[in-house]
Amino acid sequence: MGYYVIKKSEKDIAQPYYFQLKADNHEIIAVSEMYSSKDAAKKGIASVQKNGPTTTIKDETV
Repeated sequence: MGYYVIKKSEKDIAQPYYFQLKADNHEIIAVSEMYSSKDAAKKGIASVQKNGPTTTIKDETV
């Protein structure tokens, strides 16, 4: 099923929080943009959970 991990950059930056989406085997599937707070990262996760379930694939390599 996979799971999300909220992380904080070790660098002193304005937007240090991000999340990773990991597979059941603990491999990273995706990494988010950077967020200014942990709450903002949680909202990013909620957005992915809400908007993520799709079967549409768009190939923009052509």
